[in-house]
Amino acid sequence: MSNKKKSKGRLQQYLGWPILFAAAIAVVNVILFFVDQTAGFVMLPLTLAGAVASGLLYWYQKTRIYGEVLDLTADNAQVQHQVLTQLPVPYGLMDESGHVLWANDRLWKLFELSNNHRNYLWDIFAEIKKKDFPLTEESYRYSAQLDGGFYRLELERIPVSEEMMSLDMLGLKDAQGGLYGVYLYDETEIVLYRRENDEEKMVVGLIYLDNYDEVLESIEEVRRSLLVALIDRKINRYMTRLDGLIKKIEKDKYLVILKKKHLATLKEEKFTLLEDVKTVSIGNDKTVTISIGLGLGADTYTKNYDFARTAMDMALGRGGDQAVVKEKDNIAYFGGKSQKMERNTRVKARVKAHALRELIEKSDKVLVMGHRIGDVDSYGAAIGIHRICTTLGKKCHVVSDVITASLRPMLERVQANQEGEEQVLISCEKALEMVDTSTLVVVVDVNRPSYTECPGILNRGCDVVVLDHHRQTSEKVENPVLSYVEPYASSTCELVAEILQYVGEEVRISSSEADLMYAGIVVDTNNFINKAGVRTFEAAAYLRRNGADVTRVRKMLRDDMNDYKARAAAVSEAEIFAQSYAISVCPSEGLESPTVVGAQAANELLNIVGVKASFVLTPYKGEIYVSARSIDEVNVQVIMERFGGGGHMTIAGAQLKDCTVVEAKELVKHTVTKMVEEGDI
Repeated sequence: MSNKKKSKGRLQQYLGWPILFAAAIAVVNVILFFVDQTAGFVMLPLTLAGAVASGLLYWYQKTRIYGEVLDLTADNAQVQHQVLTQLPVPYGLMDESGHVLWANDRLWKLFELSNNHRNYLWDIFAEIKKKDFPLTEESYRYSAQLDGGFYRLELERIPVSEEMMSLDMLGLKDAQGGLYGVYLYDETEIVLYRRENDEEKMVVGLIYLDNYDEVLESIEEVRRSLLVALIDRKINRYMTRLDGLIKKIEKDKYLVILKKKHLATLKEEKFTLLEDVKTVSIGNDKTVTISIGLGLGADTYTKNYDFARTAMDMALGRGGDQAVVKEKDNIAYFGGKSQKMERNTRVKARVKAHALRELIEKSDKVLVMGHRIGDVDSYGAAIGIHRICTTLGKKCHVVSDVITASLRPMLERVQANQEGEEQVLISCEKALEMVDTSTLVVVVDVNRPSYTECPGILNRGCDVVVLDHHRQTSEKVENPVLSYVEPYASSTCELVAEILQYVGEEVRISSSEADLMYAGIVVDTNNFINKAGVRTFEAAAYLRRNGADVTRVRKMLRDDMNDYKARAAAVSEAEIFAQSYAISVCPSEGLESPTVVGAQAANELLNIVGVKASFVLTPYKGEIYVSARSIDEVNVQVIMERFGGGGHMTIAGAQLKDCTVVEAKELVKHTVTKMVEEGDI
């Protein structure tokens, strides 16, 4: 705008030269009168004639030149308008309200705008939202699709003067606020090439037979080679159908290479190979199950292989019989509908026990912690580890901030029987002061850092050991020095009871400690009904030999009257949806441990005929705790993972925030119904 003002000033100066010249002659004539009047009178007619001529010249030339300038400007505007109209790049103008005011020919054809110019940008591109207007920045960039094409849409603010707006050469009188230029660049070919290149990337996969040895032992020796051949055929045919390369690297392990474009087919089919392999049967008592781990999205093939190994570790840590796909920070799970088979061998438990002893002996002190709002299994396992440490002469504490009323008598009894020993339980604040690089932290009954009693301890550079029986999720403790996560186990107390038998002959637990650990097994198995295997009873027998008393444990686990009434209310108010699923809300008023009561109510609902799974919602401290239970038909873990939770196939839970009980109830019902319709459960 300032340039236009300068141009007008220069033109005005140019046209004003005759007037300035006449004025100069008049001044000279006046001066000449003072010098010589005769000379002044002689020059006066010439001065007057010059002034008249200059005036006539000024007015004539001004009108003529201004007219020619306007003609030139109009011609130039027409040329510019013609250039913009026929510009090969789709281009248009809109105001700040998103109203498309003008578009060139290319944009007209692309938009197929109506002649009344009443279209808005969000009506044309779904990627642009109405709430973004009026625009606040000078420029914007979007990736948009239109009629199957891919475009880069750029919006650039255009400074326009009031004079140009008033001329309305492009029909812009209706513009509201400023103007934005709309540029559209066709990137369809580039996008398609990128997509094709992405689809051709390599995916590395691993396939493991979960129960190879157990299945072979269940059939005659002469038929074992036939069973292996049938399994190989199933896997090879499945991967060959996807143009994949498969290589058997061990007797029960396969390496798979395939293109990324086929991964979508696997996901859409939900890895039907998991179920196909189970159909292989030549008289074997046990069903064959496999685990699949796929890795992709890394910069190198080696890194993709590392992703595949991580995915396989996740699949095995979650119980096997499932597929895990890891792509950088994203992890997807498929399958996992069958129960993890218990292994009869204790070799792994013995190896883990010896490794744990070595770690304890080389540490200065040990801190043990479970999950928030710890239950009897969490504290029982922690007390078992505490006994190992004290026997080996190491200082050990159990981190605990909140102890429920039902657990307090058990823990007080344990503390009372440890004469001369330091306080067992310490707060999270005290633990943070004690922890250093020479501290060993043992995490029990949980493998997710955010769920632990004091997550800050894990970030202090100390060694971490994880002992748990829950299936792993994408969130896990990073780089533990020892990890013993066995989803087949009924409880963490069962794992710790096995470790106690191998860690050293000098380790002996007291009757109070045996009671607490026995109670942990009883609670997590619902009185040896859920997930109670051979090793569960062997662990219980070991605890009985060390003084655990069934009657005493039963008395410790008796319910408070308010808890019993709340559980009864939750059962009586239960609602059946999707024909086979029960859902209810457990009241939390007046209860010290409402989440425990909610879990008990979920177990009670499974006793109703026709109920495949139960869900009990318990509001507590601003959150809604969901307890999910099933017997054998439904994997409640995959359901709870939809809400950020986890657990086992038959026992799982989650925590919901920023919603009411009614909203949470509808959310659970909708999610379960959708998963049933899609065949995910």
